[in-house]
Amino acid sequence: MAVDVRAMGRAGLTGWRGKMASKVAEPVADRTPLRKIDVEALIGWAFLGLAVLQFVKLARTAVRAGREASR
Repeated sequence: MAVDVRAMGRAGLTGWRGKMASKVAEPVADRTPLRKIDVEALIGWAFLGLAVLQFVKLARTAVRAGREASR
């Protein structure tokens, strides 16, 4: 059972993120040894990573608020 990391990265490219990645990926691929699909996957992973960071920050804030309210 293999995991398709490219597909997972590209899953993060919806809406404006997908349009932006599509426009950026080709010029980057032309200037680097990466293929367009690889660049898109990397951009998708970056957006997924940012979403995770935002979620973690929100969760920490909620936990802190809950602890402070119970004092």
